[in-house]
Amino acid sequence: MLLNYAYLLDAADTAATAAEGEAAMSPAAGLAGMIPTLLFLVVMIVVFYFMLIRPQKKKDKAVKDMLANLKVGDRICTIGGIYGTVTGLREDSVTLAVGAQKMPMVIARWGVRSVEDAPLENDTEALV
Repeated sequence: MLLNYAYLLDAADTAATAAEGEAAMSPAAGLAGMIPTLLFLVVMIVVFYFMLIRPQKKKDKAVKDMLANLKVGDRICTIGGIYGTVTGLREDSVTLAVGAQKMPMVIARWGVRSVEDAPLENDTEALV
């Protein structure tokens, strides 16, 4: 009789454990388990936006504004490191006066790295 009683207790425990397992596998429990993962993904997307995407958009906008505001007489530096003075502008190209002899040079507008605030004193110095 003792053996039958132990068997019945084991069967009852197994049935209770199976019921708990089925309750844990319910759709509501599955969704609750996914909330931390989804929250982590949302936080990572927000971090990437504020650390990578937003600063790059600001930098691109500043470069676009700088290229749109070029005017004759501006002293610029090209992406190749050439300094010159803007003598002419077209939609997609810039004409520069380079060196002491004011040698004309035509470059693509996207090739302008920056507009320099330096005075034109360096143009009179002889290059060695």
